[in-house]
Amino acid sequence: MTVTAPRLTPARLSPADVLRVGGSGLRSRPLRVFLSALGIAIGIAAMIGVVGISASSTEELARKLDALGTNLLTVSPGQSFGGGEAHLPDEAVEMTARIGSVESVTAIGRTDAKVYRNDRVPPAETGGIGVYAARLDLPGTVGAGVVQGRWLNRANAAYPAVVLGPKAAEQLGVSRAGDDVQVWLGERWFTVVGLLAPNELAPELDAGALVGWPVAEAELGFDGHPTTIYTRAAPAAVTDVQSVLGATANPQDPTAVEVSRPSDALAAKEATDDALAGLLLGLGGVALLVGGVGVANTMVISVLERRAEIGLRRSLGATRGQIRIQFLCESLLLSALGGLGGVLIGIAVTTGYATYQGWPTVVPLWSMAGGVTATLVIGGLAGFYPAVRAARLPPTEALAAA
Repeated sequence: MTVTAPRLTPARLSPADVLRVGGSGLRSRPLRVFLSALGIAIGIAAMIGVVGISASSTEELARKLDALGTNLLTVSPGQSFGGGEAHLPDEAVEMTARIGSVESVTAIGRTDAKVYRNDRVPPAETGGIGVYAARLDLPGTVGAGVVQGRWLNRANAAYPAVVLGPKAAEQLGVSRAGDDVQVWLGERWFTVVGLLAPNELAPELDAGALVGWPVAEAELGFDGHPTTIYTRAAPAAVTDVQSVLGATANPQDPTAVEVSRPSDALAAKEATDDALAGLLLGLGGVALLVGGVGVANTMVISVLERRAEIGLRRSLGATRGQIRIQFLCESLLLSALGGLGGVLIGIAVTTGYATYQGWPTVVPLWSMAGGVTATLVIGGLAGFYPAVRAARLPPTEALAAA
């Protein structure tokens, strides 16, 4: 009678056992693990940071456009048919207001006056500050805010009172508004009654000194021609209003009128930033690949150094599949550590930069999930060959080499 020996089956590793065995290799070489994970972390942090900063910038742009509106149109004189500088008619504002879909309209007019901190500043040192005649309804149409003092009104528009834009106030050294604060404007003293907040849709106001229309005509030699007309159109009719605005503002010479939509400039700037973000994202991807090469190098060296361990485990019954899983798990854990560290660093960088710029912090969830997924893919690819190589080592050869 023949007795058949029972067939032995290797013990199966539970997920907890796989993690424990894979993590033991990382714990035994902490410095090497840190340096390898750092390469992955730098790549992921770069990618998360670029996406987060771009998303935060986009959110800030959307917030600004929500506050300022995308329905602001500007009209300014271009070049006349003869090549000289054109002028908008005195009645251009009133004619523009007759367009059916126009909600509000206002204007400013550039004067030849100069403004200085005091009457002892040399005339050549103007600082590039423009002096404009302004209509009283300018803030409501443009969305300009006053941070100090007050805006021009019917009581002071005919008198030497001026409101300064933020850049103009900085250049003149004016930090507040008040009856005792004066600047030398047009060969006489003007009282600073207000300071404006920055306005990205009308940047010319930031570097301007704004006076009332009547005092500009009476004291500064202003000819009464508006140089920039600001128009708020109904949001659904912006394109239609833009198409007829030039001919309406200057019906005698509509080709000598420039019509623009300031929010388009902000959108174009955002598109430029997105292009730069794409370039930086590619550089982050390169850094991630370099980190993956570092992980692969670490795992290959780990297999060579741990041949005795591999041979001993094979001699005790570990299958090739279990050896493969052990080293593949080790590679994935190493990459996951780098990926999680990179996500945290990327979030910290985005938060710090957005806070410095005064933006809302936005880190898309898909970027974090994509970063961790990318690290696992890189870890799997980087650990595949070392895992296969470790599994193919015969037990006797591994023990003899050790």
